[in-house]
Amino acid sequence: MSFSEKMIHPTAVIDASARIEDNVHIGPYTVIGPGVTIGKGSYLGPHVYICKDVELGKNTKIYSGASIGTDSQDLKYKGEKSLVSIGSNTVVRECVTINRGTSEGTETCVGENCLLMAYCHVAHNCEVGDYVIMANAATLAGHVVIEDRAVLGGLSAVHQFCRVGTFSIIGGCSKVVQDVPPFSMVDGHPVKVKSINAIGMKRNGIPMEIRKDIKKAFKILFHSKHAISNAIEIVRKEIPSSAEIEHLLNFILGSQRGISR
Repeated sequence: MSFSEKMIHPTAVIDASARIEDNVHIGPYTVIGPGVTIGKGSYLGPHVYICKDVELGKNTKIYSGASIGTDSQDLKYKGEKSLVSIGSNTVVRECVTINRGTSEGTETCVGENCLLMAYCHVAHNCEVGDYVIMANAATLAGHVVIEDRAVLGGLSAVHQFCRVGTFSIIGGCSKVVQDVPPFSMVDGHPVKVKSINAIGMKRNGIPMEIRKDIKKAFKILFHSKHAISNAIEIVRKEIPSSAEIEHLLNFILGSQRGISR
């Protein structure tokens, strides 16, 4: 297929090693470096920079000014080969920055069906799950893990090595320095747990009884005076086991930085 059939603007600069699949649109003055794969049906607007060693899934959309796959901003980075991958159907809006991993062979990952709004930053070695929304200028430091269907409010910032649990919502302008529990709504500077994300869970088909159990668990875990280890034991004794409850408890037990309460 010729460049014209792939809708590639003649001012775009594309490295010979880049792999461009069918039905890809590449706008004016966009630069695509070595080791890049762009999946079928993807759209890259004008003035996009895909530095190197990046894999874009099918039907991804990258808007103007975005800079993807640039070197890790970690002072330990000495030029090792590392990667960025972005899953299918993800939208990356204007001036988003995503850095490659720091160590040899490591990767910064953004999942499928995500929306990263303008000026977001995803640092080296982050793992962003599927259906994640990052509102304008939300920022992730290195080695952050964001589980599926989390929502980060605009101008929020997540400290390195923190985890953000599934179905959680972080309020705008929040400061995250400890792990954010699954199914929670948090806000503040630093964040505190305010309530459960009842609407998000309902919209995604989590049954009412499970939502009620999660609400009861939150009262024990985050709104009581029990030590977290004691609170976990009380939840196990008093609340029926389910995949959601087990994920919540295992997430807490696996925390390295502590849990926002």
